[in-house]
Amino acid sequence: MSAGKLIRKYATGVAKKNKYIRRIIRAVLNTYRIIRYRIHTHGIRVNNRTIIFDTFNGRSYSDTPRAIYEYMLSQEQFKNYRFIWVFCDVEEYAWLKKNPNTYLVKDRSKRYERALATAKYWICNYRMYDYIYPKKDQQYIQCWHGTPLKRLGYDIEHSNNAMNSSAEIKYKYRTDAEKFKYILSPSSFASDKFASAWNLNKTGQREKIIELGYPRDDYLKHYTKEDVLQIKKELGVPEDKKVLLYAPTWRDNQHTSGVGYVYSTEVDFSKLQQHLGDEWIILFRAHYLVANSFDFDKYAGFVYDVSSYDEINRLYVISDLLITDYSSVFFDYANLCRPMIFYMYDLKFYGDDLRGFYLDLEELPGPIVQEEDKLIDTIKKLDSWFSYNEKYQKFNDKYNLLNDGDASARFIDRVFGKSLATK
Repeated sequence: MSAGKLIRKYATGVAKKNKYIRRIIRAVLNTYRIIRYRIHTHGIRVNNRTIIFDTFNGRSYSDTPRAIYEYMLSQEQFKNYRFIWVFCDVEEYAWLKKNPNTYLVKDRSKRYERALATAKYWICNYRMYDYIYPKKDQQYIQCWHGTPLKRLGYDIEHSNNAMNSSAEIKYKYRTDAEKFKYILSPSSFASDKFASAWNLNKTGQREKIIELGYPRDDYLKHYTKEDVLQIKKELGVPEDKKVLLYAPTWRDNQHTSGVGYVYSTEVDFSKLQQHLGDEWIILFRAHYLVANSFDFDKYAGFVYDVSSYDEINRLYVISDLLITDYSSVFFDYANLCRPMIFYMYDLKFYGDDLRGFYLDLEELPGPIVQEEDKLIDTIKKLDSWFSYNEKYQKFNDKYNLLNDGDASARFIDRVFGKSLATK
């Protein structure tokens, strides 16, 4: 381990134990980064035809920024625009440069900072770094990355987060709200929760919410059977088995210094293989914040680790069943009207001590299971209990009404102007 990594690991360990030291360290670093950013970007003018895209701080090519970018590539009015993508690993996405108007920059590099200072539009699905602020003639569009089940920002009543107190979380959301021009919402429910989570009502910023649906979900309305076959072939998934997508979320209190947030798989995959292996395979998808890796070698042919697979939409469409806990993935998956099970083995702790929920869990369009034997039994009896019933329809009417396959077009109309989008 390099000296720099050792220092960061030690500093993180100290910061986790003492919130006052953590605040001092962060304040010093933030001040330094603000000064550095201003130096690196001094004198740079904004280009009205440059757009920067960023998904999860450069972790992937996916989600709403990807959907908007690909929609723009299909529109004549954007043929003279310059598109910049932010990645942690630029080489992994070098193929994007096949489009002559697309450029790549490394996250947090000098080129990244200069690209931000140049771009008229910032299209992101996660909070912008605290030290970076848009100029008056720039537009930061916060697309976020899901309808919330668990509480966010100002709505977190108690925090068991390993790296942030409630006050620190509120600071991050307050800072983000000061920066963005718009925050994208998929429903009136999400709009209300975003308004409270980012404290937009009390600060007179409610008008920043644009309720249009999620462009990323357009794909779920337009994919083809050929897409399904191609994705299964790409992943090496057998066509004669049912596909179970297991996508749990992260836990705020599970953090390892020098590594990041970690996740312990609270299922016995040997037991699952014994009972389900003849009929099912499992796609395991860790949350994007989870930094640890998983060893599923002994379950080869049964468990496929797809945590590093960029676009989860492509995993949805090949899956016959979703199992999650508190992740917002189920809102998107519900667009497919397929079965889902909520494996909430730590429900009381998560709901009472860690995060808390926005929804009445009675609304969930699938059964809640807390024991592994019950989980296996529920999967095996899937055909006997699942139907797309009135409850499921009511859920989609409330949370997915705007996810009709045309959200990207509405986004362009709203942000770039209807006259531009139809020219």
